[in-house]
Amino acid sequence: YLSAILDRQVSEREANGTALRISGARFPAIKTLEDFTFDHVPGLRRDVIAHLATSTWIAKSDNVILLGPPGVGKTHLAIALGIKAAHNAYPVLFDTATGWATRLTEAHATGRLAHELKRLRRYRLLIIDEIGYLPFDSDTANLFFQLIASRYEQGSVLITSNMPFGRWGEVFADDVVAAALIDRLVHHAEVITIDGDSYRTKTRR
Repeated sequence: YLSAILDRQVSEREANGTALRISGARFPAIKTLEDFTFDHVPGLRRDVIAHLATSTWIAKSDNVILLGPPGVGKTHLAIALGIKAAHNAYPVLFDTATGWATRLTEAHATGRLAHELKRLRRYRLLIIDEIGYLPFDSDTANLFFQLIASRYEQGSVLITSNMPFGRWGEVFADDVVAAALIDRLVHHAEVITIDGDSYRTKTRR
């Protein structure tokens, strides 16, 4: 009887912790792998996604990069893997690339960049959504580089982008900065390219 009570208390604490991590991650919506329609992206390997859902890559401070055209489910997968990470007891923080740019720029302008980068290390996973939709100036590109460099072998990053790596120089205003950033990202990373038509377009037909 006492064992059952203790088990229930542990389960309740774990559930409360998961709920706090999910709310603290600032996901724009709740998306799960169970809700993802793999049939719309037949080239996407379910076994790879299932392995990523275990969050073992976060334990090793590895990264995940999801590349592909708009509408193929990259953001859905990013959120779903973030939620799995929260269930697996990892603190997560989500934002768009533009949101991260604003956060880093404000921290730099107020002399708090080093403090902010250190604070972000408490999150075992940072999700940067939608790299490539808007270009950044050289100052912002350098701030992104500092963020990625601060995570190198210290914490995981999950990135979604509609642009292949070969065009990241257009996003970050400098081919050299883009190459250095990519080099640190992919050294310990699972890079997944998702091909296919827009899922959103299909659902409107």
